Amino acid sequence: MTVQSAKALPQGVHISGAVLLVVMVLAVLPVFWLGIASLGQAWMTPEYSHGPLIPLISLYFFLRGLRDKPALPHPSDRRPGLLVLGSGLLVAALGNMAGIPDIVTYGLILWVSGVVLTCMGWKNGRRHQLAVFHLVFMLPLPQFLYWKLTILLQGLSSELGTWFIRLADIPVFLDGNVIDLGPYKLLVAEACSGLRYLFSILSFSYLMAILYRGPAWHKALLFAMAAPLCVVMNALRIGVIGALVNSHGIGAAEGFLHLFEGWVMFAACIGVLMLMAAALQRFAPERRRFLQVLDLDFAGLGQQAGRVMQMRASPSLMLAAIFGMAVSMAFILAPRPAQDAPPRAVFSIFPSTLGAWSGTQFALEPATAQVLGATDYINSVYRHQATGEEVEFFSAWYASQTAGQGIHSPEVCLPGAGWEVFALTPMDVHFPGTVYGTFTLNRAIIENGLDRQLVYFWFEQRGRRVTHDFAAKMTVLRDGVTTGRTDGALVRFLTPIGAGETVHLADARLQAFMTEALTGLALYLPE
Repeated sequence: MTVQSAKALPQGVHISGAVLLVVMVLAVLPVFWLGIASLGQAWMTPEYSHGPLIPLISLYFFLRGLRDKPALPHPSDRRPGLLVLGSGLLVAALGNMAGIPDIVTYGLILWVSGVVLTCMGWKNGRRHQLAVFHLVFMLPLPQFLYWKLTILLQGLSSELGTWFIRLADIPVFLDGNVIDLGPYKLLVAEACSGLRYLFSILSFSYLMAILYRGPAWHKALLFAMAAPLCVVMNALRIGVIGALVNSHGIGAAEGFLHLFEGWVMFAACIGVLMLMAAALQRFAPERRRFLQVLDLDFAGLGQQAGRVMQMRASPSLMLAAIFGMAVSMAFILAPRPAQDAPPRAVFSIFPSTLGAWSGTQFALEPATAQVLGATDYINSVYRHQATGEEVEFFSAWYASQTAGQGIHSPEVCLPGAGWEVFALTPMDVHFPGTVYGTFTLNRAIIENGLDRQLVYFWFEQRGRRVTHDFAAKMTVLRDGVTTGRTDGALVRFLTPIGAGETVHLADARLQAFMTEALTGLALYLPE
């Protein structure tokens, strides 16, 4: 960008277009408010604390893209932008009806894309969609994806971290996500999975890919390297912590030192990406010095921002403003279905005796209960009074599965506790003496060393039994729109498979216990 190109911009001021743009924004605030409020809450967490910077960076991308471009006071191809803009509003309205903030935020980004296309026209507006797409990095992941990604990164970080510790000739044993150093044990918890830095590093690599001066395949490589680099560097951090704990005690893994090591690794990731960008210059048609690898020219951005005052009012902008006001008014005035779940009994009064089975309830560890985030739960062990056989019964009920809360599948959590899923298949079961009748559940055999267990689980969704967590989310969306209810539960039964015992005997034991337990379970999990 040069001063000469900035001076070439037309000097006419047409405040009517800017006023319409402001009206468009104010008109749709009620529709997007649920998503905006949820973003503010997400940005207060460590994983998404970089969020407030993303809109500013996207604005920088957009203003850079305006440089050396002539003013376009009368674009003729605005209709595609109106369609995109309207689609964003409809998606946000659907998210509000279902009470799911994530869907509202997706609609917000789609609406922003439509605003750019409407104001600039299709031909020119589509060239600025990279800046709009960057807004994706400010959004929290859907919960079911968040937990799957967290557990995956936990496992990778644990394996690689243990490998780094062994490189230092330190005896170590890995059991799930627990690194056993003998006198000390380190748990690679959710906060240590690397997810905390992954999103910010992905955003930074996206920024580098756009600003990098080189071929397109260089840009793609810089962006693609962000995720594996984050995992490797986080595993190195875990390895360093393990070595420090082995030498200086458990205090080396706590407090400020742990946080400091995390930020050092974050800075190291950025440094490695910068060095990689400099190294790629050896393969670029035009080599540049290290400080010239990225195009960091900020000149004239203020003048480009002032070009909004050169946008004239048009029928398309008026239509966009009117449509936004209409959707907002419909959203405000339209009746909404009740959001409250039906009355239910609390799990604390669940019977301790079920036929020949006697049980005891156990509270979860505070950290585990916090991650679970359930409104109510039961964690109990039942013993057969005659045979001594044991069955574990666990259920977590959520009054709402929309606002950052929700169920994640046991197949995600079990590997973190050291258990491996040996077999997982759907199975039809029959309980004619209960309200559940015949339904399909997940049947899993899990192993940890020589220990084996049989697990049954399903997702109880307002009278439906669902075997897949994504399908459960879809029922939440549908019922949130049609009935306003988004409550639901995870139900799990588990029994050890004894030495020399067949799986069929364990099946019979679980189903015999479930015949007793399911008789009154509907009181605690309303349909």
